[in-house]
Amino acid sequence: MSATIEQAAPHLDGAARERLGELIAEVEADPARISVLFPAVARRVTRGPVSTGDPDGLRGPRLEDEARMALLVAAAAKMDAAALAREVAELYRFGDADEKRAVLRALALLDLGDAGLPLVADALRTNDVRLVAAALGPYGAAHLDDSAWRQGVLKCLFVGVPLDAVADLDARTDAELARMVADYGNERVAAGRSVPSDAWRILGRHPEAVAGRFPVPSDTSAGEA
Repeated sequence: MSATIEQAAPHLDGAARERLGELIAEVEADPARISVLFPAVARRVTRGPVSTGDPDGLRGPRLEDEARMALLVAAAAKMDAAALAREVAELYRFGDADEKRAVLRALALLDLGDAGLPLVADALRTNDVRLVAAALGPYGAAHLDDSAWRQGVLKCLFVGVPLDAVADLDARTDAELARMVADYGNERVAAGRSVPSDAWRILGRHPEAVAGRFPVPSDTSAGEA
């Protein structure tokens, strides 16, 4: 149990770990209990940001996310792959936005293969910045194909998710994404709006791909209007 908490919930204090440990014991005894306990985690264990600079849990999980992730890891150890995939899908389907975010964050800790991709795809269809950010965490980085991942990054720029939230951004950014971002920037300029400052993190990595497609100003620090 302590290893599960250390892996998934390293930022919880001692009292919260003790409360979480009680829930984990229930799930280990009866994995079906997770459907009841998962929604109650914020009330029964803890809630709040891990960092004051990330109050909404965009760049990483909040405390209640970590606790829910630990609960899912404990349940996963008691379920076969098919049962786990069904349970994860149900928790996401019936959860509120905070619960959905925790499920998305937990995917990277679970042995689901590509079974979590429908949940990531659903999150990327929303305009909820919490879900979009979580969808492009480590699981999304590992499992989304290039086309879906590029569209996810564009979605981040569109809805205002900081690109610091995107796992493996620098490693996966390619010339095609730079061209897509350049086209997006042109649409913004044509509409009389500024280009999000995060766009330059992508455009600057592949200047050859955007040469002649998008004008690069001398000052690229301007944020979105």
